[in-house]
Amino acid sequence: MSSALVIDGHPDAESLTSSLAQRYVAGYGNARLLALRDLEFDPHMRFGYRQRMPLEPDLADAKRAMREAKTIIITTPLWWGSVPALLKGFFDRALLPQQEYRYNSHGLPEGLLKGRRGRMFLLADTPWYAAPVLGLPAATHVAKNTMKLCGVRPFQVHRLLGVQGADDAKIARWLEGVERTGASDARRDADRPNPQAIAADAASSSVVATS
Repeated sequence: MSSALVIDGHPDAESLTSSLAQRYVAGYGNARLLALRDLEFDPHMRFGYRQRMPLEPDLADAKRAMREAKTIIITTPLWWGSVPALLKGFFDRALLPQQEYRYNSHGLPEGLLKGRRGRMFLLADTPWYAAPVLGLPAATHVAKNTMKLCGVRPFQVHRLLGVQGADDAKIARWLEGVERTGASDARRDADRPNPQAIAADAASSSVVATS
């Protein structure tokens, strides 16, 4: 069983995003790399939340891996202020009410992936000096509105900005830094207990949105 799950959200295996994911795995040691481009699943919620779609085997396996992991890592580029459709589709299909989150009696979301920590490595062509003006909405989308909502806390965002103008030396520093972070997380996770699996009936009385 891997203690860390690294989700590579880039459709291109030759991308810098994917290289960063591989370097984190190398630093961590026994992390599992989940490249979404290699999974067979429909990224579209054909019925919204009105009707549950059957889970493809790859998607069911990915959900089990998230429950078993102590740390969940996401690597993704920033595209049009958001993440690639592949990663967004994975979130839509894999993170489900009554399983990864539920709504309490007050109508507020409650995460069911508690006990897990996480990070996101977000790559963007946006230069650092323009980020305060243009914003990085994908950071909020993934960190607060997705992972933290599902109970993955703390969840830290690492912003790698100015990718388009980065030279080889800067890219090498990024890769080395991500590998060191993986090694540091492995040492931390070695002393942490495995998170408890989510009970099948944990949210039997929750309210499901129909948007």
